[in-house]
Amino acid sequence: MTLDDGAEGGSSGRRAPTRRYEARRSAIVSSAVEEMNRKGVRGMTLGDVAARLDLVPTGVIYYFRNKEELAAAAFLKGIQSYEALIDSASGEASAEGRLSAFLAGWFDYARRVQAGEADRLPVFNDVRALNAPVVNEAYIGMFRRFRSLLDPALSRPHANARAHMLLSEVFWIPAWLHQAEVADYARSADRMARILARGVASRDAAWPQPRPLPLAAAGEPVASEPFLRAATGLINEEGYHGASVEKISARLNVSKGAFYHHNQTKDELVLACFERTFEIMWRAIHAAEQAGGSGLEVLVSAVAALIEHQVSGEAPLLRTSALTAVPEALRAGLMQRFDRLSYRFASILCDGIADGSVAPVDVNIAAQIITAAINAAAELHYWTPGVAPQAVVAHYVRPLFEGLCSPAAS
Repeated sequence: MTLDDGAEGGSSGRRAPTRRYEARRSAIVSSAVEEMNRKGVRGMTLGDVAARLDLVPTGVIYYFRNKEELAAAAFLKGIQSYEALIDSASGEASAEGRLSAFLAGWFDYARRVQAGEADRLPVFNDVRALNAPVVNEAYIGMFRRFRSLLDPALSRPHANARAHMLLSEVFWIPAWLHQAEVADYARSADRMARILARGVASRDAAWPQPRPLPLAAAGEPVASEPFLRAATGLINEEGYHGASVEKISARLNVSKGAFYHHNQTKDELVLACFERTFEIMWRAIHAAEQAGGSGLEVLVSAVAALIEHQVSGEAPLLRTSALTAVPEALRAGLMQRFDRLSYRFASILCDGIADGSVAPVDVNIAAQIITAAINAAAELHYWTPGVAPQAVVAHYVRPLFEGLCSPAAS
């Protein structure tokens, strides 16, 4: 499906749109963004979009033939906004200058959203669930534009891995931005830019080789583990609403009856997927701390183990970005659990600053950057095909700690 099939609003032969028509269409797209950000692409309904504007669903269908066309329009509008921000930053001579200018522009845009001067940007967490060719093509184009902010001398695999990290870090900002005062957005932009460009490792600290950490649970395997893996994979790919009981069962080649033999409800299984993710992440943190070393050594070992686990393809962690489409009754408690993980990463960063292995950075923002990088590694294989899992430290982990503007490690 493309947005230019036929004439405006899905009816052929319609005369040129008026200002009123365009204003109403834009308002519908903005309403759709709000609903998509709350419920995901699959969870959004035309009725909810219409209700925000005191319309009946047919009032939306006049402009968009179906939910998929409306979602595509919302994503395309967001991509245009991101490309405009990139264009504004592209004149800077250095990669760090471009990165700083882009983030300054993004946070200023967020300030204007809070002031009611700009439309909210869509969350792209489940853009793949839409599977619209026109959106996929535009998204890849936006990815390439993000890559242009970085050092052009980087090899394609290194540049793609760093661009994916940058894109994911930007998409994760809304998850923690509520912790900052609007008046401090420019300050947050500056601090985030410094961390992304230069990393968190002290200039005097040698790169520590990550230590292998045991992430597997002790004891007998859990009978429901296949369901946990299947549900996690589907949620990562298609979002909460896209991972239906039917699809989970089909991935395991079992009946719905077999599903309900092991799981009372889908939400129970989703909660178990999050619980499994929390357990693995805490296991990595505790194992790295037990192994000892500087704050940087602990962080590098824990993060490398988790990211290597993500790209192994065996049992990925549930993407934290999946939270945007989880029912609101479950979301707050799960978000608190992720906040506690970020809090611990911030604490380890403080240890590193005290022992000199970590640069004096804003540990709150740095912890969110680390959490987002672990989260984003689940999709790294889309952008770096052919890169072996053992190369993930050089392509992805070291730039996280040494900066996206640092030279590529071998």
